[in-house]
Amino acid sequence: MSIKSPVTGPTDTTSATIAPETPESLAASPRSASRSTRPRTLDSHDLLGEQALVLIRHLGEIYRLQTTRQGKLILTK
Repeated sequence: MSIKSPVTGPTDTTSATIAPETPESLAASPRSASRSTRPRTLDSHDLLGEQALVLIRHLGEIYRLQTTRQGKLILTK
């Protein structure tokens, strides 16, 4: 005797549409969301403003995020 499992629908998820992130959707999502959610997207200008350098404290260490003349970002410890 064989047991067959019912077919519940298509299993191909490659065509799923993902809505773009907006400031409203980012603000609405709780900070304690699981790590399986998509990462937040920040604009570099929101971090740096008009400055070329910002210091970031992470786990007791200080990191430097800076922009180059060519517009690239460098993160150093």
